[in-house]
Amino acid sequence: MTSAPSTVVLRKMRPQPHVEPDADPQPEFLPLPGGGVTQVLRSAPEPVPAPLGRFGPAPVMDPVVEPPSAPAPKPSAPATEALSLLASEREPDPKPAPVRGFDAVAEAVLAPDPDTSDPGRGTTAFYAEPVARINEAVKMGRIDEAAGTAERTVAAAAQALGDDHPEVLKLRELTAYIAYLAGDALRSFHLSLDLARVRRRQRDAEGAYGNVQSAATAWRAVRDPLQGLHLGRDLIGVWAELAADGGPAADDIGQLESARTRMGRLTERARSL
Repeated sequence: MTSAPSTVVLRKMRPQPHVEPDADPQPEFLPLPGGGVTQVLRSAPEPVPAPLGRFGPAPVMDPVVEPPSAPAPKPSAPATEALSLLASEREPDPKPAPVRGFDAVAEAVLAPDPDTSDPGRGTTAFYAEPVARINEAVKMGRIDEAAGTAERTVAAAAQALGDDHPEVLKLRELTAYIAYLAGDALRSFHLSLDLARVRRRQRDAEGAYGNVQSAATAWRAVRDPLQGLHLGRDLIGVWAELAADGGPAADDIGQLESARTRMGRLTERARSL
């Protein structure tokens, strides 16, 4: 029998070893018709040329030196004098508005008890003990008790010192504040406005304006529009007189305009009734 032609003599097939991807490829054999095998020739991929040359270290750059800045010129003597004058003409810091009205009375109530051991404190010792009891009752919420004690203390002080004595006026301020706390806005209003009239006669513009502020607070608590109109006319009358006199009422004219605006609202409410 004639054997089939072949181009390559076969050797006993052996298992092919594992070849790394970059190793040379192994020959591959395919069977021929009628017997025999032929070798499949493959072209190997062309190798990528290695880059030529090397990157050396970065060049050393000379440090950038900033040119020295020129010193600021010193002001001359006239310029220094002008700067000092400008500094002295600056606006002063605004002072906080003083506490007035019932806020001031409340601060006095919450303040520590005055020291009555100093005989140089004048008549303070006369009402220090009842005022301490009034303040304690207010702090504890016993408003009725505080109101009764305040009324009796005012009556005793006025009999001993006179109606317009400064200590009696302070006690009346406290009584007006307690009436406001008790919900008696009408009595609180009248007490405060009467105090404003007395202090205006005494040329105490600051004290009078504080009493006007207290009266305004009580006035805003009155809900009846007709009653509010009646009280408002009295309040704005005294308030306008204080503003005409100058002093804190004139400096705070916006508060007076606000009261007049409320009078307009009360007028509209009264018409609707």
